[in-house]
Amino acid sequence: MKFTITYFTLFFTFCFSFSQSYSGAESVEYDPINDRWLVSNGNRIISDDGQGNLSFFGTGTTSYGLEVMGNTAFGIQGSNIIGYDLTSEQQVTIASISGASFLNGMTSDGVDTVYVTDFSQGRIHKIDFSIFASPVITQIVSNTQNTPNGILYDGDNNRLIYTSWGSNAQIKQVDLSNNQVSTIITTSLGNIDGIDDDAAGNYYVSSWTPDRITKYDSNFQNPQIVTTPSLNSPADIGINQTTGIMGIPMGNSVVFVDLGVLSFEEFESNAFNFIIAPNPIDASSEIIFSNLNYKPTAIELLDISGRVIQLISSDVDSGNNISLKTINQASGVYFIRVSNDLSSATKKVIIK
Repeated sequence: MKFTITYFTLFFTFCFSFSQSYSGAESVEYDPINDRWLVSNGNRIISDDGQGNLSFFGTGTTSYGLEVMGNTAFGIQGSNIIGYDLTSEQQVTIASISGASFLNGMTSDGVDTVYVTDFSQGRIHKIDFSIFASPVITQIVSNTQNTPNGILYDGDNNRLIYTSWGSNAQIKQVDLSNNQVSTIITTSLGNIDGIDDDAAGNYYVSSWTPDRITKYDSNFQNPQIVTTPSLNSPADIGINQTTGIMGIPMGNSVVFVDLGVLSFEEFESNAFNFIIAPNPIDASSEIIFSNLNYKPTAIELLDISGRVIQLISSDVDSGNNISLKTINQASGVYFIRVSNDLSSATKKVIIK
C-alpha cells in the first residue's frame, strides 16, 4: 500500500539541523523527565531541547550509544558503561566490560538491565544495574556471526532485536529465554546502524546504503521508505513514543522529524530485476536488466564486508545492458549493488 500525507508546513515545525553545533553526533535518546534530547557527540553528551538550544550535559562523556533508563542516562565510553543522574547530571555508576573492543549500540528493559553490542567482537553483553555500586555483567551472546550495531529491547516478545553491518544486512533477534540468536529478515539494505520502535509497534532502521530510514510493521513485513530530509550516514536513531518525533544523528547535524506528518513510499524490493552473465565474471560479462521499474543512479562493486570499492556506472538508461569489463579486482567473492534513492538490489559475483 502506498499513501502520501501533505506535510511541508508541519515538517519544518519539527525538523531542525544544527550543522554549526555538532561535530560527531552518533546516538540520540529522549529524556522524558526533563523533556529534552540527549546526544552523544564526539566525546561529550549534549542536551538538545529540539528548538535549537544546546548545552553540555554536565561533564558526561560518551563515544557511541546512549540509553535512558528511569532517572539515569547511560553512555558508552571505551569499554565502560557510565550512568549519569538525569537531574544532577552527575556520574552515579560505572560498569567496565573486560576485553571489550568496540562497544556500540545500547538498549534497556526500562527497569534495571542494560544490553550493549560489541561491534568488533560480535558479542552482546547484559549489565544488571539493580545495585549501582556493584553492577553485574554477563556475556549473553559470544558470537553473533556478524557485526552487531543498533539494538532494541522488545519486552512483549522477550527478545532483543539488533541490526548488522555489511551488504544485504540482516536484522536478528536474541531469545532472552535461552539467549539463542536467529535471523528475522535479510534486507537489501547495506550497513544498518540504528533501530527503534514507535507506540504502534512499528520498527524503524537507519541505513547508510542507501542513506535512509526504513519502516517495518510489527512482523518486519511491508517495508516502507520514510520520506525524511536528505540524509548522510544516519546513525543511532531515537523515537519519543509519546509525540512520535524521531531524532536522527548524522555526525555534523541532528534532525528531528514528526513521523505523524511525514509520508511513506512503498519499498520496491524487486524494483531492479537483473541478471549478471556470465558469472563468474570476465571481460564479456554484463548486467542485463528486465522490468526496470526505476532508473538506477548507481551501480557499485562491493567487497565481502560491504565496502564500496568501485563505481561501475552512475548513468543507466532503461533497457540498457551494463558492461563489467572495467572491473579489475583480485580473485574472490564480491557483490554488485544497483540502487537509487528509493530502492536497491544486490547480487553476488565471483571473480576467478
